[in-house]
Amino acid sequence: MPELIRKRLIPDEYIPLDDDTILYQSDDVIVTAWKTLHPKAQFSHGYSCYFLKKGWKVSRFFRRDNSLYYIYCDIIRSDYVKESDTWIFTDLLADVILENSGLVRVVDLDELADAFERGILPSASLASVLRSLNELLSCIYSGSFERVIGVLDQHIPESARQAVK
Repeated sequence: MPELIRKRLIPDEYIPLDDDTILYQSDDVIVTAWKTLHPKAQFSHGYSCYFLKKGWKVSRFFRRDNSLYYIYCDIIRSDYVKESDTWIFTDLLADVILENSGLVRVVDLDELADAFERGILPSASLASVLRSLNELLSCIYSGSFERVIGVLDQHIPESARQAVK
């Protein structure tokens, strides 16, 4: 199994995801199960699908009672290091939250602007983030996001699929 790393720009962090379990992997996606790195009152665990070519990580966050808290989408860059069999997922700061009520929130654009202003994120990367974010939002607003979340759902345990119905 490859090693998974989460790299953050703000704050500057490089976090091995040692406790994440890969449930499925192909050339296009990696699906993982995880528990929160830092305990939270609102949620405790979840499942994520890294869309390696699209620049998205789509996650279902669950409460301790296994009810769905929300769907959280990160804009990411995925880099594979063959020599060490390592995936490095860089969080590119822009995120989309899909609440159970249907509300869609775009968050952390201020952090994206900060990273650009500080020179942490070059203009080509900023353009890539905005294109990935636009594609994700277009998918959500057009109603085709169900196909995206379906890729994740087909690889998670039945109990988790039942919790989101």
